[in-house]
Amino acid sequence: MSSKVYFIPASKEENDNILAKKTEKLFLKLGLDRKIESDYFVALKIHFGEKGNDGYIKPVWLLNLINQIKKKTSRVFMTDSNTLYIGSRSNSVDHLHLAMAHGFIQSVLGIPILIADGLIGRDEDEIPVNLPRIKSAKIASAFVNSDILVCLSHFTGHILTGFGSAIKNLGMGCASRAGKLEQHSNVNPWVNPKLCKNCSICLDYCPAEALVQKDDKAFILEEKCIGCGECLVVCNVGAIKLRWDGDNIRVQEKMTEYAYSVWSKFKGKIGFITFLLKITKDCDCMSQEGVMIANDIGIIGSLDPVAVDKASIDLVIERSGKDVLRDANDVDWSVQLRHGEKIGLGSMDYELIEIT
Repeated sequence: MSSKVYFIPASKEENDNILAKKTEKLFLKLGLDRKIESDYFVALKIHFGEKGNDGYIKPVWLLNLINQIKKKTSRVFMTDSNTLYIGSRSNSVDHLHLAMAHGFIQSVLGIPILIADGLIGRDEDEIPVNLPRIKSAKIASAFVNSDILVCLSHFTGHILTGFGSAIKNLGMGCASRAGKLEQHSNVNPWVNPKLCKNCSICLDYCPAEALVQKDDKAFILEEKCIGCGECLVVCNVGAIKLRWDGDNIRVQEKMTEYAYSVWSKFKGKIGFITFLLKITKDCDCMSQEGVMIANDIGIIGSLDPVAVDKASIDLVIERSGKDVLRDANDVDWSVQLRHGEKIGLGSMDYELIEIT
């Protein structure tokens, strides 16, 4: 049976109140509000953005959705987990300061904002899954202890996974720092010395101090590398490469199995809303403005994470007239969708229903 995917055309240039009403309408169409009990904890999973990057979902777009949930329970909160790499989101204090700077403020939203895996990313619970690459997933405790999850994603390209949306937001975004490291642990970037200009930018950005200068070129110390991919994005001359024989495949499959662990925990009490607005080449983790690769399309939602991601990609390619995701990062993004369908996370067979 095809999964239902709902779609509302939208543009980031529209009035904030209009976008809030469209988000609310899509949320109600999913019917997730009817599953909320008065004593339920409802987690709104979001990415608070990065310093210097404004591609994140704007908090005011979510006000109507939040008010709908508050009609059912007062225990609703907005949350994300800490990052693997060192930066403004690697601990909950700095993370919350950044969230507030981007407008995620309790007095505005009317709900608390908290970081799901605690002060430094160690608050986690394990969910056994026994899948091909992941046997037990390390998930931030606040997600594991919630009753309902609304996964709010901003669709972008991604250097390692081809694109980032619902599956990535669920799998990578809900993992503790140890879980994120497990997903990245087999990524092995390398430096092509013929292309390296020895500008040292990658050394400045590496959170693990795994990059050094050797023979007037950058060099990666594999024993220190945590596989976060920061160096791949910041290299201006394309000297840092992945070993494309399997790195992106492993990351996508691990990420999808982590997504499965979270999805299976909620047993039907989980929904996905994705914003196809300001679609950029790289994800919102980059501390710089992203290069747009597609025009605004709208807001899309489903109870099926595979279906909502497949429909999102189909819309981007259809509206662009070509596969802008593959052109941008040269990654086979279909791996996460095919693997998700294989392990039972969802279906690529969907019915797109446009609502007004």
